[in-house]
Amino acid sequence: MDYNPTSSWNVERLDFTRIDVARVRHDEDMFLLVCSASFVESGSDLYTRSLIAHFERDRELRDWLSQHWEREELQHGRALATYVRHVWPEFDWDGAFKGFLADYGAICTAAQLESSRGLELAARCVVETGTASLYRALNDLADEPVLRELTGCIKSDEVRHYKHFYQHFLRYREQEGLGRYRVFRAILRRVNEIRREDADMALRHVFNQCYPGQGVDEVAFRRVAARTQALLRQHMPAEMTMKMLLKPLALPARLQNALERPLTSLSRKLFLA
Repeated sequence: MDYNPTSSWNVERLDFTRIDVARVRHDEDMFLLVCSASFVESGSDLYTRSLIAHFERDRELRDWLSQHWEREELQHGRALATYVRHVWPEFDWDGAFKGFLADYGAICTAAQLESSRGLELAARCVVETGTASLYRALNDLADEPVLRELTGCIKSDEVRHYKHFYQHFLRYREQEGLGRYRVFRAILRRVNEIRREDADMALRHVFNQCYPGQGVDEVAFRRVAARTQALLRQHMPAEMTMKMLLKPLALPARLQNALERPLTSLSRKLFLA
């Protein structure tokens, strides 16, 4: 398989002392988005355990998940958490993350995975599409040089991860005889799960830590969530997102071309409803 399994950057090589703190410190929306992302990435080992068990008999994929994918995802979390601590040192990252991890662990179970390994790989393509699009948007939003460098590195990792999951999906699609309709249903299920759980959960725990007096104020939380989602929606790479989502369906070229334009306008709503 033509694939470079290792990331080209290392968190230890990033110089966080170069952060232009004054440029980003007062950007509350960027804080909420970066901190939320750091929570999800830092909890990725919970999800990896279920995936490794799911692909226990596939040594190649299992080893890649444990030796590369998990390590790179956790590196994303460490880098983002380090950035948060440098710019917003008063925020109790560890305390807020502990609460998030307790809730996140409850949904990172084998029951969340598709019963078919091939369909789970199609679903993984959805997740990697979402993360690649998120970091592309954050990279576009970032006005601070170190954050722009960091989000660019993570975005490149997520695109590589997508390509790797996709190559394995092609293999399983043939082995399991997966039809387009079943693949479409798996993609749709995972899109709905992402919208319903991951991002909302992480942002909620960041919000609760920042505003303990408003932790039960759903109206206040929804106001903040809507504001950050609207900001991301403006910078979401809609065309890239739609191409990545449609790819596992292997649509005829003419049909894909016909669908891409109208669906691109809807892609920002898929992950940010």
